[in-house]
Amino acid sequence: MASDSRTIDILLVEDNPGDVVLIKEALSDAKVRNNLHVVMDGVAAMDFLHGDRAVNPNGVRPGLILLDLNLPKKDGREVLKEVKGDSVLKRIPVVIMTTSQAEEDIIKAYELQANCYITKPVDFDKLMQVVKSIESFWLHLVQLPPE
Repeated sequence: MASDSRTIDILLVEDNPGDVVLIKEALSDAKVRNNLHVVMDGVAAMDFLHGDRAVNPNGVRPGLILLDLNLPKKDGREVLKEVKGDSVLKRIPVVIMTTSQAEEDIIKAYELQANCYITKPVDFDKLMQVVKSIESFWLHLVQLPPE
């Protein structure tokens, strides 16, 4: 089991400012010890992951990616495909967090090697439960690869 004192860098790829605020609040309320980095589109996500100093000035490699599917510039499916096709980035767990419940999106995400697929609830209390579950599983139970 991972140490409770461990701090993790999380990359949130989400274009909806309201969802960003809710997820930040949920992570804060869940007492997740993390450094949350937020990008609003798929191009910025890949720039961040490749260490582009304009979006990632400290060259941070996240330990976990929370990825929306429906993004501007480059959608989440393309981001997922690029991440899992990259010999270095593919070790980073990718949690799909999206409003889509479409079977084809779920199938495609797993075909592209998503680590899990979560339908994002619109209710704050339910979102809190989801974030706490992510925190419990990904940040305390699972042994993540070194960053």
